[in-house]
Amino acid sequence: MKLSDTQLFRGLKEEEISSLLSCLSAKERKYQKGETILSEGSITDSIGIVLSGMAVISCNDIWGNASVLGNVVPGSVFAEVYACIPGQPMLVTVSAVEETSVLFLKIGRVLSPCTNACQFHTKLVGNLLTICAHKSLLLSQRIQHTSSKSVRGRLMSYFSECARRSGSNSFMIPYNRQQLADYLNVDRSAMCNELSKMQKDGLIEYKKNQFLLKA
Repeated sequence: MKLSDTQLFRGLKEEEISSLLSCLSAKERKYQKGETILSEGSITDSIGIVLSGMAVISCNDIWGNASVLGNVVPGSVFAEVYACIPGQPMLVTVSAVEETSVLFLKIGRVLSPCTNACQFHTKLVGNLLTICAHKSLLLSQRIQHTSSKSVRGRLMSYFSECARRSGSNSFMIPYNRQQLADYLNVDRSAMCNELSKMQKDGLIEYKKNQFLLKA
């Protein structure tokens, strides 16, 4: 994908972005399915932009139970909060869901003035602030989805948000069944059983990751 289509470089032309990449110490890396991109406890001074593939953000408790916090699709940014706080260990792990290409950028070069292409830094900082605000909104949405005490309530809250976001009662979700269960903080078997019950009750139809909410 074009970097001008990414969240961080939105509003900048390709030639402007090209002049910025060396200033930002840009480095591209490729990861295989299941490979860890950034691990919990590590320290990073770079933000990552997914160019292709997809990554998932998760955390583990002391017993090894995983909780999915979100996914990172092409054009999206991750690790921006940790990169902005020098020396802050990551509380999450970022892993490749499939073969994934990531562009890393030194955050200090974004936040500090430089002699190259400085006129573009204000736009970058503004885009980065928008990204952080959007991430905060997504976290609030997850809290809302997991506030229900029932598995069905959590599923319906999440599906309703997906339908609103897509503008249709038919939509694709980015998670497999285990990832969805982790995201909603429920047991996978209980969730799958509830999905079957909801389909029998005429509330939804689904095939793999394609869902339809029925009125």
